[in-house]
Amino acid sequence: MGRVHFIGGEKGGVGKSMTARVLAQYYIDHEMPFLGFDCDASHGTFSRFYQDYASPVVVGDDDSLDGILTALEEHPERDLIIDLAAQSAQPINRWIEDTDVFGLLNELGMQVVWWHVMDDGADSVALLAEVLERYSAQPVELVVVQNLGRGENFTRFQRSDVYQQASAQGATLIELPKLHAKLTQKIDFNNSSFWAVANDRSLMNIAERQRMKVWLRNAYAQVDFLDSKK
Repeated sequence: MGRVHFIGGEKGGVGKSMTARVLAQYYIDHEMPFLGFDCDASHGTFSRFYQDYASPVVVGDDDSLDGILTALEEHPERDLIIDLAAQSAQPINRWIEDTDVFGLLNELGMQVVWWHVMDDGADSVALLAEVLERYSAQPVELVVVQNLGRGENFTRFQRSDVYQQASAQGATLIELPKLHAKLTQKIDFNNSSFWAVANDRSLMNIAERQRMKVWLRNAYAQVDFLDSKK
Protein backbone atom coordinates (compact mmCIF):
# COMPACT_ATOMS: atom_id res chain seq x y z
CA MET A 1 0.00 0.00 0.00
CA GLY A 2 1.33 3.41 -1.00
CA ARG A 3 1.08 6.49 1.15
CA VAL A 4 -0.20 10.04 0.77
CA HIS A 5 1.42 12.29 3.36
CA PHE A 6 -0.37 15.50 4.34
CA ILE A 7 2.13 17.62 6.30
CA GLY A 8 0.01 19.95 8.43
CA GLY A 9 -0.08 21.73 11.74
CA GLU A 10 -2.23 24.73 10.79
CA LYS A 11 -0.14 27.13 12.88
CA GLY A 12 2.51 29.16 11.07
CA GLY A 13 6.19 28.74 11.90
CA VAL A 14 6.03 25.28 13.48
CA GLY A 15 8.21 23.61 10.84
CA LYS A 16 5.79 22.03 8.36
CA SER A 17 8.01 22.70 5.36
CA MET A 18 11.09 21.54 7.26
CA THR A 19 9.30 18.26 7.99
CA ALA A 20 8.23 17.92 4.35
CA ARG A 21 11.81 18.50 3.24
CA VAL A 22 13.13 15.87 5.65
CA LEU A 23 10.59 13.36 4.38
CA ALA A 24 11.41 14.21 0.76
CA GLN A 25 15.14 13.75 1.39
CA TYR A 26 14.40 10.46 3.13
CA TYR A 27 12.55 9.25 0.04
CA ILE A 28 15.36 10.42 -2.25
CA ASP A 29 18.12 8.84 -0.18
CA HIS A 30 16.21 5.56 0.06
CA GLU A 31 15.42 5.62 -3.69
CA MET A 32 11.67 5.61 -3.02
CA PRO A 33 9.60 7.27 -5.78
CA PHE A 34 7.38 10.19 -4.75
CA LEU A 35 5.70 13.35 -5.94
CA GLY A 36 5.74 16.54 -3.88
CA PHE A 37 3.16 19.32 -3.70
CA ASP A 38 3.63 22.72 -2.09
CA CYS A 39 0.42 24.39 -0.89
CA ASP A 40 2.13 27.43 0.65
CA ALA A 41 1.76 30.12 -2.01
CA SER A 42 3.24 32.85 0.21
CA HIS A 43 6.56 31.13 0.91
CA GLY A 44 6.84 28.09 -1.38
CA THR A 45 9.60 26.71 0.83
CA PHE A 46 9.15 23.06 -0.13
CA SER A 47 9.21 23.69 -3.88
CA ARG A 48 12.06 26.21 -3.49
CA PHE A 49 14.39 23.63 -1.94
CA TYR A 50 13.12 20.60 -3.89
CA GLN A 51 12.06 22.16 -7.18
CA ASP A 52 12.80 18.97 -9.13
CA TYR A 53 10.28 17.06 -7.02
CA ALA A 54 7.61 19.48 -5.75
CA SER A 55 4.95 21.40 -7.68
CA PRO A 56 2.91 24.37 -6.39
CA VAL A 57 -0.78 23.92 -5.56
CA VAL A 58 -3.30 26.68 -4.90
CA VAL A 59 -5.38 25.95 -1.81
CA GLY A 60 -8.97 27.03 -2.35
CA ASP A 61 -8.79 26.33 -6.09
CA ASP A 62 -10.38 22.92 -6.58
CA ASP A 63 -8.93 22.52 -10.08
CA SER A 64 -5.46 23.03 -8.66
CA LEU A 65 -6.06 20.62 -5.76
CA ASP A 66 -7.61 18.09 -8.15
CA GLY A 67 -4.26 18.04 -9.90
CA ILE A 68 -2.89 16.11 -6.91
CA LEU A 69 -5.31 13.28 -7.61
CA THR A 70 -4.63 13.42 -11.35
CA ALA A 71 -0.90 13.09 -10.70
CA LEU A 72 -1.52 10.09 -8.47
CA GLU A 73 -3.66 8.42 -11.15
CA GLU A 74 -0.91 8.97 -13.70
CA HIS A 75 1.85 7.77 -11.34
CA PRO A 76 0.27 5.12 -9.07
CA GLU A 77 3.69 3.76 -8.15
CA ARG A 78 4.64 6.98 -6.34
CA ASP A 79 3.84 8.17 -2.83
CA LEU A 80 2.77 11.79 -2.35
CA ILE A 81 4.15 14.41 0.04
CA ILE A 82 1.83 17.43 0.40
CA ASP A 83 3.16 20.41 2.34
CA LEU A 84 0.10 22.26 3.65
CA ALA A 85 0.08 26.00 4.26
CA ALA A 86 -0.71 27.59 7.61
CA GLN A 87 -4.41 28.28 8.22
CA SER A 88 -5.43 26.10 5.28
CA ALA A 89 -7.52 23.58 7.23
CA GLN A 90 -10.90 24.96 6.20
CA PRO A 91 -10.45 24.88 2.38
CA ILE A 92 -8.45 21.64 2.50
CA ASN A 93 -11.09 19.88 4.62
CA ARG A 94 -13.86 21.17 2.36
CA TRP A 95 -12.06 19.77 -0.68
CA ILE A 96 -11.45 16.46 1.08
CA GLU A 97 -15.10 16.14 2.11
CA ASP A 98 -16.68 17.34 -1.16
CA THR A 99 -14.53 14.96 -3.20
CA ASP A 100 -14.39 12.12 -0.63
CA VAL A 101 -10.64 12.19 -1.12
CA PHE A 102 -9.97 9.64 1.61
CA GLY A 103 -12.49 7.21 0.10
CA LEU A 104 -10.92 7.61 -3.32
CA LEU A 105 -7.41 7.11 -1.96
CA ASN A 106 -8.57 3.96 -0.20
CA GLU A 107 -9.97 2.65 -3.52
CA LEU A 108 -6.62 3.37 -5.13
CA GLY A 109 -4.82 1.42 -2.41
CA MET A 110 -3.23 4.46 -0.79
CA GLN A 111 -2.90 4.99 2.96
CA VAL A 112 -3.52 8.55 4.16
CA VAL A 113 -0.92 9.78 6.66
CA TRP A 114 -1.78 13.07 8.38
CA TRP A 115 1.21 14.77 10.01
CA HIS A 116 0.59 17.35 12.74
CA VAL A 117 3.78 19.38 13.23
CA MET A 118 3.84 21.34 16.47
CA ASP A 119 5.87 23.67 18.65
CA ASP A 120 5.63 23.54 22.44
CA GLY A 121 2.90 26.18 22.70
CA ALA A 122 -0.70 25.77 23.79
CA ASP A 123 -2.03 26.65 20.32
CA SER A 124 -0.40 23.59 18.76
CA VAL A 125 -1.92 21.36 21.42
CA ALA A 126 -5.39 22.82 20.87
CA LEU A 127 -5.05 22.39 17.11
CA LEU A 128 -4.00 18.78 17.61
CA ALA A 129 -7.17 18.19 19.62
CA GLU A 130 -9.17 19.39 16.61
CA VAL A 131 -7.26 17.05 14.29
CA LEU A 132 -7.86 14.08 16.59
CA GLU A 133 -11.59 14.81 16.70
CA ARG A 134 -11.85 15.36 12.95
CA TYR A 135 -10.12 12.12 11.99
CA SER A 136 -11.13 9.83 14.86
CA ALA A 137 -13.48 7.86 12.59
CA GLN A 138 -11.46 8.24 9.37
CA PRO A 139 -9.02 5.71 7.83
CA VAL A 140 -6.12 8.03 8.59
CA GLU A 141 -2.74 7.28 10.11
CA LEU A 142 -1.83 10.16 12.43
CA VAL A 143 1.75 11.30 13.05
CA VAL A 144 2.48 13.95 15.68
CA VAL A 145 5.82 15.73 15.23
CA GLN A 146 7.28 17.48 18.26
CA ASN A 147 9.65 19.89 16.56
CA LEU A 148 12.60 20.53 18.87
CA GLY A 149 13.68 23.32 16.54
CA ARG A 150 10.52 25.22 17.47
CA GLY A 151 10.22 24.28 21.11
CA GLU A 152 12.53 22.99 23.81
CA ASN A 153 10.05 21.70 26.36
CA PHE A 154 7.10 19.51 25.39
CA THR A 155 6.47 18.37 28.96
CA ARG A 156 3.14 20.17 29.25
CA PHE A 157 1.93 18.54 26.06
CA GLN A 158 3.14 15.11 27.17
CA ARG A 159 1.21 15.48 30.42
CA SER A 160 -1.97 16.69 28.72
CA ASP A 161 -5.22 14.91 27.98
CA VAL A 162 -4.60 15.59 24.29
CA TYR A 163 -1.39 13.56 24.43
CA GLN A 164 -3.26 10.68 26.07
CA GLN A 165 -5.98 10.94 23.45
CA ALA A 166 -3.42 10.87 20.63
CA SER A 167 -1.84 7.75 22.10
CA ALA A 168 -5.24 6.11 22.57
CA GLN A 169 -6.12 6.76 18.92
CA GLY A 170 -2.90 5.06 17.83
CA ALA A 171 -1.06 8.17 16.68
CA THR A 172 2.67 7.86 16.12
CA LEU A 173 4.53 10.46 18.20
CA ILE A 174 7.99 11.39 16.98
CA GLU A 175 10.52 14.19 17.45
CA LEU A 176 12.24 16.31 14.83
CA PRO A 177 15.70 17.12 16.20
CA LYS A 178 16.92 20.70 16.40
CA LEU A 179 19.21 21.80 13.60
CA HIS A 180 22.21 24.00 14.37
CA ALA A 181 21.02 27.65 14.08
CA LYS A 182 23.87 28.98 11.91
CA LEU A 183 23.58 25.96 9.64
CA THR A 184 19.85 26.56 9.24
CA GLN A 185 20.54 30.14 8.20
CA LYS A 186 23.16 29.13 5.64
CA ILE A 187 20.79 26.54 4.16
CA ASP A 188 18.07 29.16 3.76
CA PHE A 189 20.36 31.66 2.05
CA ASN A 190 21.72 29.02 -0.34
CA ASN A 191 18.35 27.38 -1.15
CA SER A 192 20.14 24.07 -0.74
CA SER A 193 18.74 20.58 -0.40
CA PHE A 194 19.78 18.63 2.67
CA TRP A 195 21.82 16.30 0.46
CA ALA A 196 23.78 19.26 -0.96
CA VAL A 197 24.44 20.61 2.52
CA ALA A 198 25.73 17.23 3.67
CA ASN A 199 27.95 16.59 0.65
CA ASP A 200 28.84 19.75 -1.31
CA ARG A 201 32.23 21.14 -0.21
CA SER A 202 31.58 24.39 -2.05
CA LEU A 203 28.56 25.10 0.17
CA MET A 204 29.63 24.00 3.65
CA ASN A 205 32.85 23.30 5.52
CA ILE A 206 33.62 19.84 6.83
CA ALA A 207 32.16 20.48 10.31
CA GLU A 208 28.91 21.83 8.85
CA ARG A 209 28.58 18.89 6.47
CA GLN A 210 29.12 16.53 9.37
CA ARG A 211 26.49 18.30 11.50
CA MET A 212 23.98 17.90 8.68
CA LYS A 213 24.79 14.19 8.35
CA VAL A 214 24.29 13.69 12.09
CA TRP A 215 21.03 15.65 12.04
CA LEU A 216 19.70 13.70 9.06
CA ARG A 217 20.69 10.42 10.68
CA ASN A 218 18.74 11.33 13.81
CA ALA A 219 15.74 12.59 11.80
CA TYR A 220 15.74 9.47 9.64
CA ALA A 221 15.65 7.30 12.75
CA GLN A 222 12.31 8.90 13.59
CA VAL A 223 10.98 8.29 10.06
CA ASP A 224 12.26 4.71 10.22
CA PHE A 225 10.07 4.18 13.28
CA LEU A 226 7.05 5.28 11.28
CA ASP A 227 8.09 3.15 8.30
CA SER A 228 8.41 0.09 10.54
CA LYS A 229 4.65 0.31 11.17
CA LYS A 230 3.89 -0.04 7.48
